Amino acid sequence: MEKCGFDLRLRDIGKDRLRADEIENLIGKRDYRTFLNTRNEIYRQKNMKENPPSRQEAIRMIAEEPNLIRRPIIISRNKILLGFEQESIDEL
Repeated sequence: MEKCGFDLRLRDIGKDRLRADEIENLIGKRDYRTFLNTRNEIYRQKNMKENPPSRQEAIRMIAEEPNLIRRPIIISRNKILLGFEQESIDEL
């Protein structure tokens, strides 16, 4: 992405975790469930596909367990891309 002229600001959310207010701002008015990492062990154990947590519970869980959020998170102006989807990244 840097080769394409993007100004990247990287953050290791495993070491520098997102706070609940940051997660809330990131999600905004979007469907919070799209931010959940369906490959995460907690997601599968709690059967979140069939029984998703409330928005507030999901935010709390993501703040505690950063691997529960889909990555990478790419923010460009007012657009957010979650997960590695080459086609969406290319469109950006």
